[in-house]
Amino acid sequence: MTSAPGLPATSAESDRSILADNLREFRENSLAVAAAGVVAVFALLAAFAPWIAPHDPYETDLFRRLLPPAWEQGGDWAFLLGCDALGRDVLSRLIFGSRVSIAVGLAVILIATTIGTLAGLAAGYLRGIPDAIISRLCDILLGFPYLIFAIGLIAMTGPGFQNIILALAYKEWVLPCRVVRGETLAAREMEYIEAARALGASRLHVMLREILPNILSPVIVVATFRMAHIIIVEASLSFLGIGIQPPVASWGSMVSDGREFLLDAWWVSTFPGVAILLLVLAINVASQGLRDAFDPRLQR
Repeated sequence: MTSAPGLPATSAESDRSILADNLREFRENSLAVAAAGVVAVFALLAAFAPWIAPHDPYETDLFRRLLPPAWEQGGDWAFLLGCDALGRDVLSRLIFGSRVSIAVGLAVILIATTIGTLAGLAAGYLRGIPDAIISRLCDILLGFPYLIFAIGLIAMTGPGFQNIILALAYKEWVLPCRVVRGETLAAREMEYIEAARALGASRLHVMLREILPNILSPVIVVATFRMAHIIIVEASLSFLGIGIQPPVASWGSMVSDGREFLLDAWWVSTFPGVAILLLVLAINVASQGLRDAFDPRLQR
C-alpha cells in the first residue's frame, strides 16, 4: 500500500526505502559482492558436503599414504589434492571440514549476538543498577585473553562440539553488548522514543519494538566481523588438540596433522590453511562492505 498523494511516507515505507538504498550501496561494491560469493560457495560446500565430496573423508588406505596432488609426479586425478598420512582424501576432508568451521561460527554468533543484544538493550535503556552490573561484567571478561579464556573453559568442560560453542559464546557476547548499549544510549533520547513513552508504551515495548529495529544494522555488521574471528579461534583450538576431536574433519586439526610432513608432503597442511585464509578474508571483506553500506556516517 502506498501513501496518499501529498502525505509523507509511512514509517514502514521509509524503512524499506532505507534498506533498499543500503542493499543497492552494497551491490555497487564489486569486491564485497565477490567476497560474499566466496562465502556463499563455502556455505554450499558445507550444506551439501555428503553429495559433493568425491570420497569418504574417514576412509583410510595406507597404500595411498601421502599421495601427492594430481598435478605432481605420482599423483592420481581421483584424489585431486592428494592424501594425508592415513591415506584419507584431502579434498573430501576439506569439504567436510567447512561444515565444522561454519557451524561453530554461526552457532556462536547467534547465541552471543542474542545474549549481547538483550543485555545491551537492558543496560543502555534501564541504566542504574542493571547498567552497572552488565558493564562491570563486560569489563571483567574483556580482561581475559580470548584464546586463553576459551582453553581454560574447555579444559574444565572437556573438548567437543557443544563445549566449544559454549566456551566461545561465554565471552563473545561482550562485544555486541557494548555496541548495542552505546546505540541504545543514543536512541533513548530520540523524539520517537519520547513519543512512545508519552503514549504509555512499556519499557519492554520501547526496547524491543522501538529501539531494537533501529539499531540492527550495526549489530549485523559486528556479528559478521566476529564470525571470521570465531572461525580462527575454533581452528586454533583444533590445532592444539582441544577442539573438534578426531576422526571428525576439522581444518585446524588437518593443519596440525601435516606439521610433521611440511617438507615432504606440504599439501596436507597447506590446503586447509589456504581454506581458512580464503574464508576468513572473504568474510572480512564482505563485512567491510556491509559496514560501508549500512553505516550512514560512511555513505557517499
